Amino acid sequence: MGKDIELALLFADVVNSTRLFEQLGDLRAREMLGICIEVMSAATQKYEGTVIKTIGDEVMATFPRGDAALDAAAQMQEQISSHRELRVQGRSLAIRIGCHYGPVVLEPGDVFGATVHIAKRAATKANARQIITTEATVDTLSTEWRTASRRIGVETLKGVGQPVTLFEVLWQREDATSLVTALVFNAPPVRLMRLRLHIGDRDVLLDEQTPSVTIGRHENCDFVVQGNMISRQHARIEISRNKFMLIDQSTNGTFVHTTGGAENFVRGDSLQIEGEGMIGLGRLPDQDSPQTIRFVCEERR
Repeated sequence: MGKDIELALLFADVVNSTRLFEQLGDLRAREMLGICIEVMSAATQKYEGTVIKTIGDEVMATFPRGDAALDAAAQMQEQISSHRELRVQGRSLAIRIGCHYGPVVLEPGDVFGATVHIAKRAATKANARQIITTEATVDTLSTEWRTASRRIGVETLKGVGQPVTLFEVLWQREDATSLVTALVFNAPPVRLMRLRLHIGDRDVLLDEQTPSVTIGRHENCDFVVQGNMISRQHARIEISRNKFMLIDQSTNGTFVHTTGGAENFVRGDSLQIEGEGMIGLGRLPDQDSPQTIRFVCEERR
């Protein structure tokens, strides 16, 4: 009988392992991959994790906390990149890691749920020697790991219904230190913003108190807009780290035109909203149309 629980899921795999067999032959390649699995498994166990399964060159593991998962991920990267027996033609082997924290169904010897799928997809977005995690994970982290995480964008992951905000975790100390230094000393003062949306006779302000709004034909949407080109759940707009993101979920897409002349179209993806302008659902925005949404980003005083 499975049980519901929140865990951090981690996937780590060796980059270009197929080419390793071509370069070294089956015996030596299998030996090196075995060392990688041992290193990744040992790091998992050291930081309270559980290895759920190993498949070829990949480890799937669970951790009780996001910090523990990233502690283990950093150790995996450090040890594999410096391991004397994991070098081919003068270059060390490399791994990539994806991590996501969320609800799972835990069963003896296995784990199921959307969290597993998102963690796996995050790993596919990682490059060699890179750790990729999600906003849901970052929100659970200690200050130390949070400041070592930098937002890289919103992605529509294959097989995942909603776009996911991804972060790169800077596991090498000099990179993390440089990021913190830039944040503290070089960044300009942060201007707190809010987004004003207007359609018909309705106004909505997006800020920390109202962080998101849904738009579409369905009666449960915050902005109900009727039209034959508009989907039931057409889009949502949310604030994320003082930026406003429009996330399209429609069939016909969303048009965003600014007063500065920028014209953008997004479908099944996300777009940052800046300045002032109009939003058209499924068609070009027309300033005289009752279906057009007007927006303006305002600085909060």
